[in-house]
Amino acid sequence: MRVLLLPFVFASLSIGSITAYAQTPTMVPFESHAQFFSDELAQPHGLDPQVFVIAADAPAAHGLQGIDHVAGIRNAWIDDPAAQPIYDARGRPLSMTLGKWLGAQGMVTLTPRQDGREDVFVSLTGLKPGARFSLFENHFDQRPIGFTPLDGAARTNSFRADALGDATVRVVAPALLTHENAVLVVYHSDGRAHGEERGEIGVNAHHQLIARPR
Repeated sequence: MRVLLLPFVFASLSIGSITAYAQTPTMVPFESHAQFFSDELAQPHGLDPQVFVIAADAPAAHGLQGIDHVAGIRNAWIDDPAAQPIYDARGRPLSMTLGKWLGAQGMVTLTPRQDGREDVFVSLTGLKPGARFSLFENHFDQRPIGFTPLDGAARTNSFRADALGDATVRVVAPALLTHENAVLVVYHSDGRAHGEERGEIGVNAHHQLIARPR
């Protein structure tokens, strides 16, 4: 849900030929990408398509979102034990528990600009301390769904969480975000950003949180 921070205000002030307009910011809460994915695809068992847990009898497979994973692991289910460690698609530990992964939270504040761009302020908690992340924009009106750096140029969209796992980030999106878009938080398990690309999904890039305006 897209929630108004303030009652709707539209004001103009003319000074000669100059007109100033008050813009109304809105707030959209983040949810886990695992929950969003499961709801969108009506998965009978909520799961995360991009992180995995140990399952000794699981075969290697070409899984959801086209992610190939090795034998001995399976997609993490949302209701798996919170203390269970998680892994990438190659079976390498991500050095955090499923509870930590799914427990991240945050809010995005969107403020339109007169020039058609949008100020985006992201506040996050519960991230992996010191880890590298990037903000991307989902384009649900594209087939297949497209992804671009939230700032349009991959210059200001990457950041690190602090020692407590918190982060605040400000970027300017090149266009207003609507229900056809979303703000996506990508965790880079290799510790580095990948410019205009997210990275290899399920291997060194993992969608953790998403906020879609209504």
